[in-house]
Amino acid sequence: MSAVDDLLTTFRDYLLSRSDPMLGHFMKGFQWSMEERPLAPRDLPVVGYLREPHAPSYEPEASLLDTLRNAASALHWAQTYSITDFGADFLQRYGWVELFGTRGHFASEEMAGGFLLLGPGVHYPDHHHEAEEIYIPLTDGSLWSKDAQPFLPRWSGEIIHHPSNIRHAMRTEDQPLVALYLWRGGPLAQKSIISGRMQ
Repeated sequence: MSAVDDLLTTFRDYLLSRSDPMLGHFMKGFQWSMEERPLAPRDLPVVGYLREPHAPSYEPEASLLDTLRNAASALHWAQTYSITDFGADFLQRYGWVELFGTRGHFASEEMAGGFLLLGPGVHYPDHHHEAEEIYIPLTDGSLWSKDAQPFLPRWSGEIIHHPSNIRHAMRTEDQPLVALYLWRGGPLAQKSIISGRMQ
């Protein structure tokens, strides 16, 4: 089994082990048997934060993060934005990988899933998209805002739900953020609409 296959298996098993009703409803009926799509590995500066020695406080998030770390060099890391959107410094500390979806390592037209990485000291401003979204941080201490509410700390293993077109934003302080994400119910390759400014 390749490192990417192993990551999909661990990703699936992690989600199926959770008993949260909202997460269960979000994944209901999803078929985990997907055709693998050949994607060339692509590195980004932010992936370096995965190689630093830090770990979430709890299992099984630590195991999923370890599996991601092991597969990182085989993954096709990407960025939605450009220097003209947020500047070069943001791009040094931002990236994501779609494990499955319309562009991912495994093909699905129904749901997209993968990982977001943000380095320390990043403000990802208010944005929204048609797809409904779930995030699960695998690291502690990031700050999250939804529907223009104040930023609040969120912790490893918490389930964060963003309904369709709800504004949301994230900030990191002295630690990077690694978060699992799921998109469903809208265009799976839509570029988010930015509604907030960089601060």
